[in-house]
Amino acid sequence: MAAHTLNRAPVPAQHLLKRIVDIAGPALRSLLTHSAVGLAVWDPALRCVWVNDTLERYDGIRPKQRLGRRAGAALAGDAEALEAVMLQVLLTGTPVTGREYRVSRPHGSRRARRAHALSASVLRLDDADGRTLGVCLVVMELTESRWAEDRLALVSEAGARIGTTLDVTRTAQELAEFAVPLLADYVTVDLTEAVRLGEEPLDRLGPMGGRVPRFRRAGVASVHPGTPESLWNRGEVVYVPHDSPFTRVLNSGRPLLQPVLETGPGTWLDEDPARAERIRVMGMHSLMVLPVHARGVLMGVAVFVRTDNPAPFDEGDLLFAEEVLARAALSLDNARRYTRERAAALALQRSLLPRRVSGGKALDVAARYLPADVEDGVGGDWFDVVPLPRGRVAMVVGDVVGHGINAAATMGRLRTAVRTLADLDLPPDQLLTQLDRTVLRLAEEDADGSVPTVGATCIYAVYDPVTRRCTMARAGHPPAAVVGPDGTVAFPDVPCGTPLGLGMLPYESAELEVPGGSLIALYSDGLVEDRHEDIDAGMERLRNALARPGLPLADLCSAIVDTLPARSPSDDVTLLLARTHATRDPAFDD
Repeated sequence: MAAHTLNRAPVPAQHLLKRIVDIAGPALRSLLTHSAVGLAVWDPALRCVWVNDTLERYDGIRPKQRLGRRAGAALAGDAEALEAVMLQVLLTGTPVTGREYRVSRPHGSRRARRAHALSASVLRLDDADGRTLGVCLVVMELTESRWAEDRLALVSEAGARIGTTLDVTRTAQELAEFAVPLLADYVTVDLTEAVRLGEEPLDRLGPMGGRVPRFRRAGVASVHPGTPESLWNRGEVVYVPHDSPFTRVLNSGRPLLQPVLETGPGTWLDEDPARAERIRVMGMHSLMVLPVHARGVLMGVAVFVRTDNPAPFDEGDLLFAEEVLARAALSLDNARRYTRERAAALALQRSLLPRRVSGGKALDVAARYLPADVEDGVGGDWFDVVPLPRGRVAMVVGDVVGHGINAAATMGRLRTAVRTLADLDLPPDQLLTQLDRTVLRLAEEDADGSVPTVGATCIYAVYDPVTRRCTMARAGHPPAAVVGPDGTVAFPDVPCGTPLGLGMLPYESAELEVPGGSLIALYSDGLVEDRHEDIDAGMERLRNALARPGLPLADLCSAIVDTLPARSPSDDVTLLLARTHATRDPAFDD
């Protein structure tokens, strides 16, 4: 029925309103011209043919800017969505009521705060013969209290959508994406280099010694695909003119609102022709610049621009932007602090790990350490290779429970303890028993609760090049892998004791024969276990990667790490490879 009606020839626009009035009589004419609600009539092609003055008071668009245009170009706010609703009503005949959308209060309004949430209803207009005349749009303004409730709901939604990770640039991008198109058509978030690196931001970010701090674009979003408004991509250094709205905000720490963007001669844009040209081409006409600050420090600026939306920014928009930005700034500062802590933990971790490892004449060795991703933080993995008497070599890989600086510091203490115990030339099982007592003692020292309880896993192996035998013991750690000269990969059955720090049964050793040209692989669980992958699948992945005995050790390390399912692992990854010599070195023969 609806399709049949629409297939008829449309009523000419100049006759549409007369037809409607003829149907309903003079009462409708009075309603159309004197109504307190906004009204607009659209023909079957969804082009505006009539509008009353009330609608202009709601969104600031003059009647001549609407007439003859489709809804997407003749309405403010979420115009494309409203046009889709009109098309739906036109096709089905089913009215839609109470569709909420928001626009800025027209420039020049005397009301200091806006309560400019609007409610739109759309109904189809048919004549007495069932012929479709078009649709009528009815717009009413919601109350101040309703808009306040909606604004609080949106600010709460911003808190849920912004700061989902502890990554500074991702948080800035989430802020930009949330504000477009809800508040602006184009948004950028530029942060100082110090914030991106997790360092302390400045109390003031204005020019210092005639120089503006270095900024990088951390977030950008636009209603236009590809963000053609932006002169810089994310991560690039942003040019900030000395005399501009941005530096004014940085100097004062207060937001700036320009309902009508100042672009004429004699403005700051005279010194920035590239930006001036982009503003002209994209039709940027209204601007807000807000400082990004939290906990008493400034971190950068957020810029909100309108292009397609003809309504200028007002005080209500500024208030809403400040509330959203306050939530986002706390997330940015949390991410910055976490980045700084992670950088410190990583620096400590790397300083405590051996810079080079050597197997002397007995082994060729190579190692690889990959820290956990930003979200989970640096852990407490460690590895070491220790020379022993009679040409033997000890190899160890351990993993301290937890992440961050405490885990890295504990790792350093345990690595030192292992080296001390190795100097006593203890068998692997006895060494782990002594190390277990050391961990218990450390836990007692930290019993005041200032740091988490110490816990760790460890595997310790001693290789004798004369007998070509390797003795191993492990404390809650994944088993070693041994690759034969023919490329066969095995995971020897070495008794798995309890993790360190439990003080339970003594540990047991196992002795393996390792032919010349074999490969011994020790690793942490981060290499084979992932939140998205079962450990059995990880072990099989490692088996396949190790079955390439001809590769140089450094290349084999890289090949194994490249098999990880995620580029940024959720746990530290440590790998230690040792290849026995194919023939016995005469230096070991007596």
